[in-house]
Amino acid sequence: MDKKKLLLFGARGRLGAALARAYGEDWNVVALGRQEGDLSTPETAASMVRREKPAIVINSAAMTNVDVCETERGLASTVNADAPGALARACTDCGARLIHISTDYVFSGNASEPYEEHAAPDPISWYGQTKLQGEEQVLSAGDQHGVIRVSWVFGPDRDSFVDKALQSSLRGEPVKAVADKWSSPTYTLDVAEALRALFSVEAPGGVYHLCNRGVCTWRDWAEEGIKAAAALGLPVKTSSVEPLKLADIKAMVAPRPVYSPMTCERIEGLLGYPLRSWQDAVHSYVHLLADQGRLTVD
Repeated sequence: MDKKKLLLFGARGRLGAALARAYGEDWNVVALGRQEGDLSTPETAASMVRREKPAIVINSAAMTNVDVCETERGLASTVNADAPGALARACTDCGARLIHISTDYVFSGNASEPYEEHAAPDPISWYGQTKLQGEEQVLSAGDQHGVIRVSWVFGPDRDSFVDKALQSSLRGEPVKAVADKWSSPTYTLDVAEALRALFSVEAPGGVYHLCNRGVCTWRDWAEEGIKAAAALGLPVKTSSVEPLKLADIKAMVAPRPVYSPMTCERIEGLLGYPLRSWQDAVHSYVHLLADQGRLTVD
């Protein structure tokens, strides 16, 4: 029996690469990096959907540099808003479902408890605005399409903040991290497993949150990674992380939401079980890195 086709945009990114690997056994995955599936020309990307006629399209591509989005606003709008809309309309035309990856940056960060799926978005950066516009275009193209909001993505296909903290600790360098910004880390391997629930035609479309359970700061995240490495007997030389204030990070030009954890009730309802905690996900990730021999001093 022929495998159904899954078209994946953003296949070279941290999340996209994990998805391409996870689905390759069960699906005919057409994995597109920026060169093959460039979202800066939305109609060209949409024409690929119409030509390939997949059952599922996943868009994990985006212009994600929050500060660059502030200065290259036209390109950010094209890639983050217009291209997802064009993909969604093409999917509707050929009877496919689009699963579009979005972000916690659609929220202002002024909340006092984690955001639920129905919470009103209120982005405070151009990046967040364009991602919200992309969500709106996707959802208006058909009720079968899904918008998946993730946050603080980490995984084995590209270094993230926690990887850099681990390497600094192994080298005996001071580790510093922001301690006044909160969200929920998202492990790419957990995303890959959970998204399978949306491949069923019976699964409803709409907005889903998908991140590991719990709330932490970047400082907490770094300390948990180092703790996990120490528990495995790895030669980390730093156990505590020096706290920084977000306002003191001058390289960050665009405003960021200070508090943007999310609850994941809709996707957990489909899965029939709760997503694991961010601490468990971090320990699993560090164990994977150790097994792959990647936690050594550079």
